[in-house]
Amino acid sequence: MTEDEARAWLDSNFDVSRETAAKLERYVDLLLKGMAEQNLISASTVPHLWARHIVDSAQLLTHARNDGDGAWIDLGSGAGLPGIVVACLSNRPILMIESRRKRIDFLQHVIDDVGLGHAKIFGGRVENAPPCNAAIVSARAYAPLPQLWASALHLSNAKTVWVLPKGRNAQNELEAARPAWQGVFHVEPSVTDPESSIIVARGVVPQGRKKGRS
Repeated sequence: MTEDEARAWLDSNFDVSRETAAKLERYVDLLLKGMAEQNLISASTVPHLWARHIVDSAQLLTHARNDGDGAWIDLGSGAGLPGIVVACLSNRPILMIESRRKRIDFLQHVIDDVGLGHAKIFGGRVENAPPCNAAIVSARAYAPLPQLWASALHLSNAKTVWVLPKGRNAQNELEAARPAWQGVFHVEPSVTDPESSIIVARGVVPQGRKKGRS
């Protein structure tokens, strides 16, 4: 996907108003400026930033459009991918969980500068975040599935949708997790890389536990 194709994809899949476009442009500007102080994204991805990071994050919203307007929790948000992108494209409450101080400061700066009042940050480890019933949980390059679910299960319920970009090993990682975890799982292709995939999961619980929490 080229940068022009990435922008066209956003326009065709979302109601990208002039205000929304300005928010995304400002976030990209802050992301590039922030790289002078910390390694927010790989330098090799900068020429393909809109495809590799913005659309790669935005596509997660297409798997959660019919799941109400409850909170979206993003695990290990880092530079705000996908949390900030989701906040720019949606009015859904967003909670980004990040433990690194410099990343937290960057995320708060973006929230304040771009005007994303519906986005909040929990500064700490995922397992220490207060329990809640998230509508959506996302995680981009956070942890292998068993560790991810073990650390974040208290943030979910039986209706929570997990949208987890997992690169080219998605199917293998899912199969490796099945002996310990149950739920309804399917693997969706990524629009930015035909060899990468997104795991979409519902009703995730450890094997042997009833799916009764709602």
